[in-house]
Amino acid sequence: MTDKKEYTSPRIASLKEALSSGDNAALESFWQEIAEHGAPLMERIEDDPEHYLVTFLWRDEGDTQNVVVFSGPAGFTDPAKNQMQRLLESDLWYRSYRVRSNLRQTYMLSHNDPLTDLDWKADLGTRLVADPLNPQIFAFPKDEDSQNDHGFTISVLELPEAPPQPYITPRPDVPKGRVEKHRVHSEILNNERRVYIYTPPGYDSESEPYALLLLFDGPAYIEMVPTPTILDNLISEGKIPPMIAVLPDSLDGETRSRELPCHQPFVDFLKQELLPWVRERYHITDDPARSIVGGSSYGGLASSFVGLRASEYFGNVLSQSGSYWWESDPEDGIPQESLTQQFIESPRLPVRFYMEVGLQERNASDTSMIITNRHLRDILRLKGYEVHYTEFNGGHDYLCWRGTLSDGLTTLAGQFISKL
Repeated sequence: MTDKKEYTSPRIASLKEALSSGDNAALESFWQEIAEHGAPLMERIEDDPEHYLVTFLWRDEGDTQNVVVFSGPAGFTDPAKNQMQRLLESDLWYRSYRVRSNLRQTYMLSHNDPLTDLDWKADLGTRLVADPLNPQIFAFPKDEDSQNDHGFTISVLELPEAPPQPYITPRPDVPKGRVEKHRVHSEILNNERRVYIYTPPGYDSESEPYALLLLFDGPAYIEMVPTPTILDNLISEGKIPPMIAVLPDSLDGETRSRELPCHQPFVDFLKQELLPWVRERYHITDDPARSIVGGSSYGGLASSFVGLRASEYFGNVLSQSGSYWWESDPEDGIPQESLTQQFIESPRLPVRFYMEVGLQERNASDTSMIITNRHLRDILRLKGYEVHYTEFNGGHDYLCWRGTLSDGLTTLAGQFISKL
C-alpha cells in the first residue's frame, strides 16, 4: 500500500529556503536540473532504505489553478486529495509521496482539473495527460483497424529497485518468430475478429506438434506486452520450448465486457470454432498438459473460467491481475466472486495455475483485486490444485504485465521441456 500522508521533499525545502532568502537564481538552476534528469524527483529517506520520497512536478505557464496526480502513488480516488501545491509565488507546483523502492507504475497528471469523478473514455488523453517533464512514457498505440482509436501516452514511474524486465527488448543475436494476422468469423458469437498467430523461429509443420499459448486481448499482447519478442528470447535461452501463440482480438469494450467475464458461448467459440480453425492451419498440440490459456484483468478471469469449463483443452492457466471480484448478476442476490464460488462447487480438474496481482491494485474500498486474487488462490489450493502465486509492487498495468509474462511462461511452459 502507498502511504498517502503528505511529505516534504528535502530538495523542495532547500529550494524554498533559497527563494525566501532572495536567491531567485536557485529556481532556474532547479529547472535546468529537471530538464537534464527528468521528473519526478526521487530522494532517499534517511534511516528508511526500503522507501523513497517521490515528488511530482509541474511548471506553471501562468494559467494554473490546480494540478492533480492520478494513478501511481495517488491512486484514482478523490482527486481533491492529490492536488499539487505551489511553491511560494513561483512557477513550481509539486506533490510528494513515500513509496517502496521497488515500485513500477504508470501515472498521469491533470492541469486545472474539475475535481470530479473520472470518465475513462472521455478523460484519457484529454483531462489526463502524460507528465511533460518526464521523458519516460508508455504508449497505447492507435488501433489501425479502428477509426475512433487515436492512441495516447502515459508516464512511467520506476523506482531504482523495480524488478528488471530482461525479455521485453529484441536482441540482435536471437532468431525471430513470425506473426501473421487473420480474421476469423464466429457463428456462435455472431461476430468476426482479428486473430494473431505467432510461430517460433524454425517452425516446422513436420516436427512434433508445438505447445500452445492462447492469450486474450490480442492487440494488447502484441503492442503493449511484446509477446513475440518475449517468446523469442525465452525460447532462445531454453527457458520454454518452441511454441505457437494464438492471440484473438476482443473487438471493443462492450464486446469484451460481455465475452470475457465467464461467458459460456465464448468458451464454446474457442472449443468449436477457433481451435479447429487453428489446427487446420498450424501444427499445434492437442495435449491439454502442454496448452496454456492466459490474459490480464477480464482476460485473467476468462482464462480461469476456460480452465474450469474446458480443461480437456487447456491444462494451464496464466492469470495476470484477474478480475475475480466479478459477480454473475448483481441484481439476483448471488454473492460476489462468482467464479471462485464455481470452483468451490466443482471437483478438482487437471489444471495448473500461475496467478499474479499488483500490490497497488486497489479500488475505492481498498481491497478488491488483491483480496479476491488471494481468495481464489486459497480456494484452489484447498481443492488440491497446483497454484504458483506472486504479488508485484505495481498497478493494474501493462507496464508491469509485460515484465511478469515471462515469469508465468517459464513457470508453466518450463515444465513442458521435460515432457518432450
